[in-house]
Amino acid sequence: MNILDNLKYRFKHAGVVEKLIYVNLAVFLLVFITNTFGFLFQSKTNFIVEWFALPANFNDFITKPWTLITYGFLHTSFLHILLNLIALFYVGYLFQQYFTPKQLLSFYLLGTVFGGIIFIASYNFFPALQNVAHNSVLLGASAGISAIFIGIATYMPNYELKFPLIGFVKLWVLACIWVAIDIIQIPAGNAGGHLAHIGGALFGFFYVRSASNKDLDIFESIKKFFAKKEPKLKTVYKSGNKTPKKSANKTQNQQDIDAILDKISKSGYDTLSKSEKEFLFKQGKN
Repeated sequence: MNILDNLKYRFKHAGVVEKLIYVNLAVFLLVFITNTFGFLFQSKTNFIVEWFALPANFNDFITKPWTLITYGFLHTSFLHILLNLIALFYVGYLFQQYFTPKQLLSFYLLGTVFGGIIFIASYNFFPALQNVAHNSVLLGASAGISAIFIGIATYMPNYELKFPLIGFVKLWVLACIWVAIDIIQIPAGNAGGHLAHIGGALFGFFYVRSASNKDLDIFESIKKFFAKKEPKLKTVYKSGNKTPKKSANKTQNQQDIDAILDKISKSGYDTLSKSEKEFLFKQGKN
């Protein structure tokens, strides 16, 4: 098996998180190869960035509407893609412990779209940004990643992650820090990028809230669009914020599941034993 066949095999059998990482890496390499040819032929622009980054100017966007999604897979800086893909790896796997791979992809894509909408709207509304809208573009996966992280943090805010030298920190605290960092950095530079991150975060928050509360179902039309492609917001595990309904005729399996879910809600998924994780995995596939 040659290198190309090996890459095809790995991509075909990879999960959705790995596939998103592979696609972002492939586009990143393509951008740098294009930069090399651009240098040799003395081209001042990279046609991939020019055609697939999201322009802030609304008139430019109308001529390239696909950029509302494609910008979410585009990076031009090594540090930028490195930080984004590390975040996607850890946040994506945490998300998949509770939601389906298709739902993760939906959060990534729709978070990217909403982040792009906030970006364009901001540059055409705020006076501080209007003057630079004609030469500003958006790129990067941060809006989609923000939607995934804030979505899972909204669903299970009291879930705790352990950090060296700090200890256990609840997801809602991390989510507040995540959003606050973007808010306080808006005046410092890359205002449109930070606003796009906030747009993705808002999507993740309101989507989860609307899915669990009928009175806040403002994304019903979006969920109906995806209903044919994936189930409604179902999860393998139950939220730590919800108490399972008790019944006199519960099966032994259900009692075991409830006991494990109670353990997760109190101390987190990582505290489960190997046998408990395997049991939940098997139940999730049934």
